Amino acid sequence: MCKCFKKWGDEFKAFAMRGNVIDMAVGIIIGAAFGNIVNSLVNDVIMPPLGWLMGKVDFAKLAWSISTGKGNDPVTINYGAFINTIISFVLVAFAVFLLIKGLNKIQAQKKEEEAAAPTTKECPHCFSQIDIRATKCPNCTADING
Repeated sequence: MCKCFKKWGDEFKAFAMRGNVIDMAVGIIIGAAFGNIVNSLVNDVIMPPLGWLMGKVDFAKLAWSISTGKGNDPVTINYGAFINTIISFVLVAFAVFLLIKGLNKIQAQKKEEEAAAPTTKECPHCFSQIDIRATKCPNCTADING
């Protein structure tokens, strides 16, 4: 039975140490930290002036009271916190959109550069198209320099 657990442990270690799993873990950790930054931006920077402009409203405290619960604690629907969360989501989604748009642009440029690089050259002796790496023409067998 110990050999079975050792085998599973080795397989799990091989899985966990693959590059893409580690990259994904780093991405999740950085994403969580980025989410905290965006939440702070919304709650501490964007919403206070917005609430002030709308008549000194604190969005985080906006709620509908449904009824009084046990111990006279009101049961509320906290729609102000929900508004803050929606704004946070929109900002995170926009930041991810900009990131993906930039990455796609970089990838498209790489593909264009790869496609633009010549793969053939002309033999100076028989003028046929040959591989750019060729040092001897396969058609006329002439030596090609550079």
